[in-house]
Amino acid sequence: MSSQGYAFADVADVQERLRETGYLADEAIATTVFLADRLGKPLLVEGPAGVGKTELAKALTTAVGAELIRLQCYEGLDEARALYEWNYKKQLLRIQAGASLAPEAVAGVAGAAGADRAAGESAGLATWRETHDDIFSEEFLLSRPLLTAIRRSEPTVLLIDETDKADVEVEGLLLEVLSDFQVTIPELGTLKATRRPFVILTSNATRELSEALKRRCLYLNLDYPSAAREKEIVLSRVPELGERMAESLVRIVRSLRAMELKKAPSIAETIDWGQTVLALGFDTMDDAAVTSTLGVVLKHASDQARAISQLKLGAN
Repeated sequence: MSSQGYAFADVADVQERLRETGYLADEAIATTVFLADRLGKPLLVEGPAGVGKTELAKALTTAVGAELIRLQCYEGLDEARALYEWNYKKQLLRIQAGASLAPEAVAGVAGAAGADRAAGESAGLATWRETHDDIFSEEFLLSRPLLTAIRRSEPTVLLIDETDKADVEVEGLLLEVLSDFQVTIPELGTLKATRRPFVILTSNATRELSEALKRRCLYLNLDYPSAAREKEIVLSRVPELGERMAESLVRIVRSLRAMELKKAPSIAETIDWGQTVLALGFDTMDDAAVTSTLGVVLKHASDQARAISQLKLGAN
């Protein structure tokens, strides 16, 4: 970190340090990451599944020596799973333990009359207030990803993954967090970040995110890389594969992505394919090599059938 608290000195520094983690960022990616760091704004990364959105967050975490905290979004995600909840079972046990230790307080409320009753009620009320303050304290708070990231004083990358899969109501929950980096808990007050996490939100664009949420973020659109860039990525992860095989592999993968498939191959699956053909000792991507290993990149039988047909491969 610089003396100003910035993670990166310039755009070139972003590219170099991400490259050291194995993530090859082009200038557009590096520039956006640099600006998100320098401006202290969340980064919304949108694009199809498998283009490296989550990997960018992981690489960034390694590059800046931070801890990754991940909130995986899904339909039905609520505040209790995203932000915090109270440990109700532990609270109940504490209440029961308190009642068994001080039965005279309960008897005082139930059995007193006149002035004695008023005094007993006052004592009982005080006892309840003490109990309330006790059970709604830090000891009983279950911190979830958003609150955990806000409260950390060490370098932190908060990944809010597949934001578009969550219900619209969750976006409202994110607004306070992403606007002021604070969380309000009625029983404890407002908890503010002492050190802002680097926030990355990802979206597969299955639904449009709200304008209010987008306004709080910088935006980066990621698509599948060019053939040259993907070849470079594959060779950085599987250098033993060789230029010719990597080029053949990438060419076939790009042909597969051009088809109407249920699930197009991701960059990670291209790398897996490279590792597969290397492990099997193939020195060329002929029909036999492709058909025998197609399951590494295509995970639906209909996709494999379509690929074999359209690539005109012999089904061996």
